[in-house]
Amino acid sequence: MKRVVVTGMAAITPLGIGWGGVAQKLKSQVTGIQRMAEWDKYKGLNTRLGAPVDFSRPAHYSRKQIRGMGRVAMLGTYASELALLDAGLLGDPILQSGRAGVAYGSSSGSFDGLIDFTKMLLNFDKGGLNATSYIRMMGHTCPVNISLHFGINGRIIPTSSACTSSSLGIGYAYEAIKQGIQTVMVAGGSDELSPSQAAVFDTLFATSTRNDEPDKTPRPFDKCRDGLVIGEGGGTFILEERGHALNRGAPIYAEIVGFGTNTDGLHVTQPDKGSMQVAMRLALQDAGLDAADIGYVSAHGTATELGDIAESHATAAVFGNRTPVSSMKSYIGHTLGACGVIEAWAAVHMMNEDWFHPTANLENVDPACAELDYIKGDIRKMSCDYVMSNNFAFGGINTSLILKRG
Repeated sequence: MKRVVVTGMAAITPLGIGWGGVAQKLKSQVTGIQRMAEWDKYKGLNTRLGAPVDFSRPAHYSRKQIRGMGRVAMLGTYASELALLDAGLLGDPILQSGRAGVAYGSSSGSFDGLIDFTKMLLNFDKGGLNATSYIRMMGHTCPVNISLHFGINGRIIPTSSACTSSSLGIGYAYEAIKQGIQTVMVAGGSDELSPSQAAVFDTLFATSTRNDEPDKTPRPFDKCRDGLVIGEGGGTFILEERGHALNRGAPIYAEIVGFGTNTDGLHVTQPDKGSMQVAMRLALQDAGLDAADIGYVSAHGTATELGDIAESHATAAVFGNRTPVSSMKSYIGHTLGACGVIEAWAAVHMMNEDWFHPTANLENVDPACAELDYIKGDIRKMSCDYVMSNNFAFGGINTSLILKRG
């Protein structure tokens, strides 16, 4: 089996794009949560909170290049461009050699494309449709646009699995290289902020309604939490076969050594601690590691009651209370299809810099949550060689990634 390393990374987040600025906000516990005044017009929508990114069409992207891109695909494509540049592979012939592929996901396509079709059904008029309406709304719009933009002609693995879209993409990309099928993979995910995304969770009474206190929410694992906040963003890992990376003198941020994924087969929206635990153990088994080898766990940590309780007990069953844990969603909200890659991106950077962020707003741990070593109050300075990044999605789709210091 081949070894798989991360040679390029990039993320577009509500805290910024470059790691330096994002790291400073994590250290200062400054969040990207905002009151979305433009959502006031939606009757019945309880939450007014979101975590938008400061992003618009890159100046060097022509109108022809973006005609099939909605915001979600543009976020993914630009994050991939930055990651390829970081890896020294932007414009490299390997991208058009058949030895490079794309594994990328989002919860859905762009809503502007969906609106075009909705208007047709409501108004009985096809006049608002154009040749790109479907391309912008289709579930695999991100990997297709990334492939077209960079001329990548190897394997494409679309992963549209809600909150595990990007972590599943990274895991499947890792397996494609590990098995010798591809040499390079562009992997990750993105999602765009929309009031309709917030409405999904609003109907489940799972959104935070601290609308006048955006800096106080979300509060993963805290007894005073009142729900999640929807965010947006995009992130990309460039995965590469280790020998190929060493031969070209590429930077190596980390090595992916373990991946576990499963589904619980029980309920669409209610998480199951048993199957979460299985995913973590599968990743440890794949890596050939014991739980004690993991120095930090990046929690999914959505700040929903059912999710926090189930995840904390699953984590405790595997790690006990000896492994530090925190949730990045307390800073950037739930970026849905982008959360896995953004959280893994941060975890790798922190591992390489010997510090880890606390969970923002975590003051008093919910007694219904398991006893864990929750990082709270300030950053934790420590050194470790392995981190685990966990994500859990609707449909009981669970992912666990283990990354080794580069």
